[in-house]
Amino acid sequence: MDTLTQFLPVFVFIIVAILFTLMPVVIAYLLSPRTKGNKTFATYECGIEPFGSAWIRYSAHYYIYALIFIAFDVDILYLFPVALSYTKGAKSYEFWSLLVFMLILGLAIVYAWGKGVFTWKRKVQ
Repeated sequence: MDTLTQFLPVFVFIIVAILFTLMPVVIAYLLSPRTKGNKTFATYECGIEPFGSAWIRYSAHYYIYALIFIAFDVDILYLFPVALSYTKGAKSYEFWSLLVFMLILGLAIVYAWGKGVFTWKRKVQ
């Protein structure tokens, strides 16, 4: 069997992948309406006039909340493969290691809650 016939499915896959990525862009370009006006090049095209400055200060509280969310989101993503491997004939040490991991996650939530990360302080205006 020659090399070209062996790699023919790979080449077909690459061509189909390129077509699947380019076709929606081409179709959207062909079917989208073309309008030009004062509002087209505005920062926000949602129909609401912007007010105030975009340069406002956010509290560090929002960033801490976002970091905690990302950390726990990554931890939860770790739990999916662990749960799948656990269902395929688990050993007892896997259960205990998973339990310790969940306990550490729980302690982190309790610590953040105790520090007041999850309580929102409202500013009086």
